[in-house]
Amino acid sequence: MNRISHWIDGKVVESTSGNSAPVYDPASGEQTATVDLASVDEVDAAVAAATAAFPEWRSTSLSKRAEVMFRMRELVDANRKEIASLLTAEHGKVLSDSLGEVARGLENIEFACGIPQLIKGEYSEQAATGIDVYSIRQPLGVVAGITPFNFPAMVPMWMFANALACGNTFVLKPSEKDPSVTMFLAELLATAGLPDGCFNIVQGDKVAVDRILHHDDVAAVSFVGSTPIAKYIYETGTANGKRVQALGGAKNHMLVLNDADVAMAADAAVGAAFGSAGERCMAISVVLAAEGIADELVSKIAQRIPDIKVGAGNEPGNEMGPLITAESRDRVTGYIDGAPGEGATIVVDGRENLPADGYFVNPTLLDNLTTDMACYTDEIFGPVLGVMRVSGYQEGIDTINANPYANGTAIFTRDGGAARQFQFDVQVGMVGVNVPVPVPVSYYSFGGWKASLFGDTHMYGPEGINFYTRGKVVTSRWPDPATSSVDLGFPETR
Repeated sequence: MNRISHWIDGKVVESTSGNSAPVYDPASGEQTATVDLASVDEVDAAVAAATAAFPEWRSTSLSKRAEVMFRMRELVDANRKEIASLLTAEHGKVLSDSLGEVARGLENIEFACGIPQLIKGEYSEQAATGIDVYSIRQPLGVVAGITPFNFPAMVPMWMFANALACGNTFVLKPSEKDPSVTMFLAELLATAGLPDGCFNIVQGDKVAVDRILHHDDVAAVSFVGSTPIAKYIYETGTANGKRVQALGGAKNHMLVLNDADVAMAADAAVGAAFGSAGERCMAISVVLAAEGIADELVSKIAQRIPDIKVGAGNEPGNEMGPLITAESRDRVTGYIDGAPGEGATIVVDGRENLPADGYFVNPTLLDNLTTDMACYTDEIFGPVLGVMRVSGYQEGIDTINANPYANGTAIFTRDGGAARQFQFDVQVGMVGVNVPVPVPVSYYSFGGWKASLFGDTHMYGPEGINFYTRGKVVTSRWPDPATSSVDLGFPETR
């Protein structure tokens, strides 16, 4: 059986911890590999390799760092299908979805190729007589990423591309559920010319996470995952003096007003709710349907669901694959089980007609949600779409803003004034206008508000550059030595 190990100092390193975990094919439920789980000593070895590599990489010119990113961009592009196939085999999402994930990750490498421009400072000549002032941004040192199972290729690329381009070295702790993709990316980085030790991978569980959070040589930590773990990562990391950006969970709403194109809104809701089996932090999980169109919208969504082809991700024509684990499947069906008892209506039941093997739940539609139901308050993270009926714009806004999560949201309307007011009023970090999944392009930044984000900095894009660097201001004077004298006064600029 395949064994997946660590990547430390430019090579595969098999664990000696004696601990491992199974890796499954979610479409069949069969174990396909084992993944090593790092000990504290193995995490220390990865951090030591990154620490040793940092001085040389930090002093490498911007143009040479950009060259590595350009070569990495070409390698990822050339190996899209292999990366996507690895991703599908361990995560379960269909191949087209995996290819889309790789494409969105690739955008972040392309953004990092512009590092000479992105990291430019500012300069003020003659700020005071004979004095110039300028600002520069410098790397932090060793930085770490802790990434989730649902985007095992894209989210690491969100992190390491900017971090490495800025001159940091990197330690990645990917999800133990689908670890193969990141090992392949490590090989591509080495082929692209990244020096040994600059990028390291430790497979692992909470032991590895806690060691990263407590290690004195780790300057910053990036995390994407559930809100309880994001909160833990943020509080523990910052208590240990680290810079932390931790993205948490979501409960994303789509407000559909009476003037919306109902057919288009139904198409959007189905795609946004059931793509990647709902295992997306930007999935639409609640449609807020204005009363005038609610019945029609629910009917049109229900009509579309039977056309979704559910099955193994590597089989052509399938549009939705399984959930990642048996535990995920059982948790999702548990919410469906409990919905009628809370007063919700099951319009389409995803527990029916399931394959005999694998971790499948079919697309599910619930109607008549209220804000006190578990299927509304909790992040289900599966193919379950709920509909809540609202009187109109104001009740929709109030419902969204009262929710503790604030990752993404969308409005569907033909009214430009209502759309503009929505983006002004809504207390959510990423907003779509007739766009159901408003994930920003790579030259903006990704992140929510409230319980969906811990820390002040969003991920990738300009905020990613700022997160992986720190500013320094230099005040410079080159006087004539003959004019030098002692001055105990406070420095002035006039």
